[in-house]
Amino acid sequence: MRPLQECFDANRAWAERMRQSDPRFFARLVEAQKPGLLWIGCSDSRLPPDQVVGRLPGEIFVHRNVGNVVVHTDLNCLSVLQYGVEVLRVRHVVVCGHYGCGGVKAALSPQPLGLIDNWLRHIRDVFAANQGEMEALSDPRAREKRLCELNVAAQVANVCHTTIVQDAWRRGQALAVHGWIYELADGLLRDLGVVVESAAQIPETYRLR
Repeated sequence: MRPLQECFDANRAWAERMRQSDPRFFARLVEAQKPGLLWIGCSDSRLPPDQVVGRLPGEIFVHRNVGNVVVHTDLNCLSVLQYGVEVLRVRHVVVCGHYGCGGVKAALSPQPLGLIDNWLRHIRDVFAANQGEMEALSDPRAREKRLCELNVAAQVANVCHTTIVQDAWRRGQALAVHGWIYELADGLLRDLGVVVESAAQIPETYRLR
């Protein structure tokens, strides 16, 4: 028996449903992708981007990794960002974290986990940059949730500090970077109120002229 046959069966059923509801659906996908939004999110299987925002295939350009981290030496993430901004001309970049993030939980623990500790260091850097606030929270759950939020804000800043985004702003391209968070317990997104639409909103140290 073919491995994971149920995946192929479900795929055929889904494709047939899409054709029944919209005969030209796949023809349009073949022509081009025209997403208006680039989603940078966590790899967690409980957070499917297109489903939580009610979008169809072709409507969201996606990059995911453990902890929704944006690192300036990560060519994978930067390549997605560049393609999304410069080629697809997305108007919005969303960094979306989630409460109950395993990466954040692991970053709060001193237990060594191996290779991934090198990646989690970026989240630990966020903790260190906000150590006073973190240590003032005595409840471990509150501390974890707050670090999830602060991590999103830090990654929004990292997106805005890239040459890719700043070049777009210099060209006059309309581009906004947002920070959102998802609650697994109720399935709802929350806007963290972090929105950056121009280089004037980032610290002068990071502005490129």
